Formats: sequence, C-alpha cells, structure tokens
Amino acid sequence: MGSDAALPPFPFSSSFPALRAKVGAFMRERVIPSEPLYDEQHAALVAGGRRWAVPPVVEELKAAAKAEGLWNLFLPNSENFRHAHALSNLDYAPLAEMMGAVPWASEVFNCNAPDTGNMEVLARYGTRAHQAKWLAPLLEGRIRSAFCMTEPAVASSDATNMQLTARRKPGGGYTLQGTK
Repeated sequence: MGSDAALPPFPFSSSFPALRAKVGAFMRERVIPSEPLYDEQHAALVAGGRRWAVPPVVEELKAAAKAEGLWNLFLPNSENFRHAHALSNLDYAPLAEMMGAVPWASEVFNCNAPDTGNMEVLARYGTRAHQAKWLAPLLEGRIRSAFCMTEPAVASSDATNMQLTARRKPGGGYTLQGTK
C-alpha cells in the first residue's frame, strides 16, 4: 500500500495522516531512489569481505530520517516508558507496509527486527538500569541487538516452542530447567 492508496475506515489517530504522508514522501524521494546505490555499496562490501557492514547510504538515510522525526515509529508508550510518536499498532501497520517496499528500509527508520522487539521488551519490562544501558543506545541507533535460540529437538524458529519447569527451592527462589 503506497502512501496515496485508500485506507480502510479504521480509527487512526489524529497524528497519523501527516506521519503517513511524511513516511511516504521519504520513501519515494529518498529511499527508493537510493536502491541502486545501496546495491552497489553492498556488493563492494561483500567483495571486500565485509558482508555484515552497513552500506554508507543507509547511514546517510538514517541520519536524514532521524532529523525529520521519522525515527523509532514502532514504539508505543508503556507504563515504564513514554515515546514521542506513541503510535498504536493500527497506526504503525501502514507505515511498516510502506517501509516494506524496500527490504532494508525499516533500518533507515530504526524500525528493524530484531531491534524493535528487543526495544519493546526493554521499554515495557526493563529496569531503569537496563533502559539506560541497552534501550537508550538502541533507540539512538548506536548499537544493534540480537535474538538467539537453539533448537535441540526440532528445526524451528518458533520462540514459543519451549518446555520449562519451575521448582520452588527450599528457603526461597526457583530452579528453572528447560529447553528451546
């Protein structure tokens, strides 16, 4: 769905139409025209043995998106954390769809996995110390995060496919034993 496509009659927030137009324009004017340069820079990085390095054009676009206030759009407010955009999932979904037109575009807006999910967990459940050490630099785009798991019995990436027992220890606390 492009930014000019009709939206279903959902109750979007009052700030959504302007933000949708802004993300759409940024995608049309900045990100999509940068695809050939991205491909060129990425190929050069791979050829130089730097497969996981971020192409310079992405860093340039990130700075531009941040400067235009198009940063961390995914993050809703929580009890522990307040965010400038505070979009609902309903508001964010069409923006994510626009970003999805270019496989690497979500990183330009600091809305890429696994960072988004990890930031949501830290914003909602992290202590102030966790938020200072990990959430702040993730929100600023200074670090990246990961989600890792092992699969001893099945080839899957379903994070809910786990078995765990919790046993209360005499005198307090618990012993957790499980596999994923």
